[in-house]
Amino acid sequence: MLFPRVAVATLAIAVASVSLQVQAREITLGHVGGPDSLFTDSANYFAELVNERLPEPYEVVSFGSSQLGTDSELLQRLRLGTVDLALPSTIMSSVADEFGLFELPYLIQDREHMKRVEEEVFWPHLAPLAEQNGYRVLAVWENGFRHITNNQRAINTPEDLRGIKLRVPQGVWRVRMFEEYGAEPSPMSLSEVFMALQTGVMDGQENPLAQIAGQRFQEVQDYLSLTGHVYTPAYLTAGRRFNNLPEEIQEIIIDAAQETQAYVYEHAAQLDQDLISVIEAAGTEVNEVETSVFIEASTPIYEAFANEVPGSQELIDQVLALGNDS
Repeated sequence: MLFPRVAVATLAIAVASVSLQVQAREITLGHVGGPDSLFTDSANYFAELVNERLPEPYEVVSFGSSQLGTDSELLQRLRLGTVDLALPSTIMSSVADEFGLFELPYLIQDREHMKRVEEEVFWPHLAPLAEQNGYRVLAVWENGFRHITNNQRAINTPEDLRGIKLRVPQGVWRVRMFEEYGAEPSPMSLSEVFMALQTGVMDGQENPLAQIAGQRFQEVQDYLSLTGHVYTPAYLTAGRRFNNLPEEIQEIIIDAAQETQAYVYEHAAQLDQDLISVIEAAGTEVNEVETSVFIEASTPIYEAFANEVPGSQELIDQVLALGNDS
């Protein structure tokens, strides 16, 4: 049977329309983590969990390794509505100064401490600031406790960092912290770091073990110093397009995002135990440090943050007090 041209054209338009509708219901999640990183494991766990609950044709699809952009690009795309979800970390201090709280060295003691901080500091004080700037944080996950790798020498004290060209993420307080320690810090997108270390553009970098191993930095770094200098959360964050989803779909996503946190913390703690041997096996020398020396050298950073970010001293005091709870 031969169809009239008009009917064929109408059918083609209808098929195209259905295709666009299906595509519009793909909920994109972008992040910068490599294939074996905590970010990827967390995003994949969340996607599997939420997709079991979402009705067709809604589906969360995760894109790692900066496929949808760097952290700064992802934040912009959240606001533009070209990406649904992202997993920023340190860069959130560029959204609101108060997020720099999580760049202060040795502020967070452990994950139990972070859970109390999330409940009593993050949700009441920081999440609303993100929302005022066009971002809705759905859940707090983890980037992790950060350590230093480099190709010059083992880092035992801040003095050992003097003159080392160190890649840091986009966060003004991370730069100032390492300047105070004597390093030469430079912000750089994570996707560019491996090549910068391999070619000597940078001597070193600082990241959680899951990011170090996930990005294979041990292949181009001679030393890993277990400084644990900063604990960085990661924030599952939505932009303007999320608000266009039906309310029941939003609720399913939020519930799954918050349920994912338990997996993230448990998996991250296991990675902290397992990955040191992986990094050592690549030939990287690993050393412990005396953290009290770094803590003492960090006093000017706390003072500067309290002086320059209004209301931050109260937040610092609250976080420290929560660390004393048991």
